[in-house]
Amino acid sequence: MKLVSFQAADGPAVGLLTKEGVIDLSRAAPHLPRTMKGLLQEYGTDLVSAVRTKRDVTPVPLGEIDLLPVVPNPNKIICIGRNYAAHAREGGAEPLEYPDIFMRAATSLTAHNKPIIRPTCSETLDYEAELVFVVGLKTRHATEENALDCIAGYSMFNEGSIRNYQRKATQWTPGKNFDRTGAFGPALVTPDGLPEAMHGVRIQTRLNGETMQDANTDDLIFPVRRLVAILSEIMTLEPGDVVVTGTPEGVGHARRPPVWMKAGDRVEVEIDGLGTLVNGIEDES
Repeated sequence: MKLVSFQAADGPAVGLLTKEGVIDLSRAAPHLPRTMKGLLQEYGTDLVSAVRTKRDVTPVPLGEIDLLPVVPNPNKIICIGRNYAAHAREGGAEPLEYPDIFMRAATSLTAHNKPIIRPTCSETLDYEAELVFVVGLKTRHATEENALDCIAGYSMFNEGSIRNYQRKATQWTPGKNFDRTGAFGPALVTPDGLPEAMHGVRIQTRLNGETMQDANTDDLIFPVRRLVAILSEIMTLEPGDVVVTGTPEGVGHARRPPVWMKAGDRVEVEIDGLGTLVNGIEDES
């Protein structure tokens, strides 16, 4: 099952994405919360049974929907750096014994089919295809054995990174939090029908039709189960929290010469089973 967040005429809403288009759950199942975080807070990981449409509502084509980031207002956006072995090596580092962990703000998010913004202060806007998991149950001190119990679903992220600002300090926060640089979407995909923990799936980035990243999640140094255990040892994971699991090799800054995204570009992130996240690039006005 695939769920999207979007802006309806009367406010934020959640939709059920089908082959025919998006069914507005605020009309088809008006008893449900109208936001993704509200839905997760009330129903946790039991989204499939919760989302049972009651009214006959005509689907709207996805291209006509004003999409929002999958979870527009998460309490936490937790990001993992250098989590693919080949990507760590292309950056000049050996695989880590403990993950690089940093945070993003909600103001850095943008949605599927919405622009990623290149800021006026830098030309070093890079792409990063990433697998996301979204927390559905409050979790603390999970084990790898029960880690998947807290995951409501998976999605995709293009973590636009301003590389020269990423390297202005020992912490990466400046380069990872420019407004509307982190594309998140298009949908939250529930785990039923997906490979367990999204292990062994293909992940790609295409820039203007050219494949730039093409890897597999079996190269993750800290897979999904391990990340849940590590993160929940540090902090309480809450419904709606977003974990962005890292990018594979092939990023623009590691190329010679470097490849930076610029206004007019079109970038696609694709992960098997989750679909394709598409964004154009625009300069900050």
